Parts: sequence; structure tokens; C-alpha cells
Amino acid sequence: MLLGLLAAWDAGAGVLPDAGEWLDVAVVACLLLPATFLVVWLALPLATSRRLAPAAVVLGALAVVLYLAGLGALFNVTKLLALTLIGFWFLQLFEALSWVVLVAVVIPWVDAISVWRGPTEYVVNEQPGLFDRVSYAFRLPGEEGSANIGPPDILFFALFLAAAARFRLRVGWTWVAMVGMLALTIILTVAFDLNGLPALPAVAVGFLLPNTDLLWKAWRERGLEVQAPG
Repeated sequence: MLLGLLAAWDAGAGVLPDAGEWLDVAVVACLLLPATFLVVWLALPLATSRRLAPAAVVLGALAVVLYLAGLGALFNVTKLLALTLIGFWFLQLFEALSWVVLVAVVIPWVDAISVWRGPTEYVVNEQPGLFDRVSYAFRLPGEEGSANIGPPDILFFALFLAAAARFRLRVGWTWVAMVGMLALTIILTVAFDLNGLPALPAVAVGFLLPNTDLLWKAWRERGLEVQAPG
């Protein structure tokens, strides 16, 4: 149902009235962003499946077929599902909570460098068509354009949310914090008229912030070498 609504919005948003930049920001930050990442939360029961890798490959192949068929709205939501499953699968390679925390500490710096003077900056500015194809698009009402987030942003959102569930952290507050920080990133991008800001710092902080006390307790007791419950 939710995927159908997202696809319907993507297909039909262009016919709606164009009410201006800040209304676009409100629609993305308050409606589309939460609805999109609600899909990740609802998919959490799949995070422990042993068939995530083949399922992600199948969805990736389906996304390519949908793109070639010109079915952009279905292509968009299929990318979302494929990246979500990849994030869940990636977490299965992590044996302890310390690995997740290390990733959360490191990736904001890597992403910031990439957006500033790295591969992301090159793709966004020199190959915008490629970025549009691989990124997830939030269609803006009354416009042909969209606000976009990159594949790693969805992948790591799924990974961190699944980690919160796996290691018995605060799943609900983690989701709220990550979505809220992403919304703030979009608002700051528009407010300061920037081409874009790295989104992974928002995702990482959104994971760490609501779980700080639990992570600190785990660090003091076991050095964060917390294994997932059997």
C-alpha cells in the first residue's frame, strides 16, 4: 500500500500546482521523507532473512528492467527496496555492535570528503544524469525536477535501523532521529542555497544520538563487543 502511494506520487506530482520552494521543502521533509523511510521500518522483519542477497539482486535486476521500460515511478520504489535489503544484508556481516559504531563514526567524514572533493562531487556536477538514475528521487509538486538522496544514504539508514533492532537499542527513536536529521539537512541545503550537503552525517548522528547512553553502557561493560541475541 505504502509503496503504491509513493509510486503514485512520483507518477502524478508533476500535475499538481507549483506553490514555491519552501512548500516543496515542507512536502519533502514532512511527508515524503518520513513515508519513504517508513518502508525501511516496515521491512525490518526481513532483516534476519538468509535470502537477502539473492532478493536484492532480483530487485536490482527488476529495477533495471523498469528503467529500460520507462516506468520511472516503479523504478524509483524498486530501487528503494533493493537498497534497503542490501543494507540489511550488509549488517549480517557485522559480528558485534562495535563494528556498527565504528562505521557510524567513520562514514560521515568519508561522505563529507566525497561530497566536497570526491566521487560524489564529480558525479553530481559532471554526470548529473548518472546521479539521477542511481539516486532515489522525491518528486516535487508541479515540477519536473526532484530532490534526491544517494544510494548509500538509504543503505546505511537500513543498516543502522536494523542494527538498533538487532542489538536491542531504541528502534523507534533511532528512526525518528535519522529522519529528523535528514529533514534538517534538506532545510539547511535550501536555506543556504547549496548544491547539496552530505546526508550520511545526518544518518550516523541519528543512529548514535538516541542510543548514546546504551552505547556508553555497553562500552563500559563489554567494550561494545555486544553480540546479537541468538
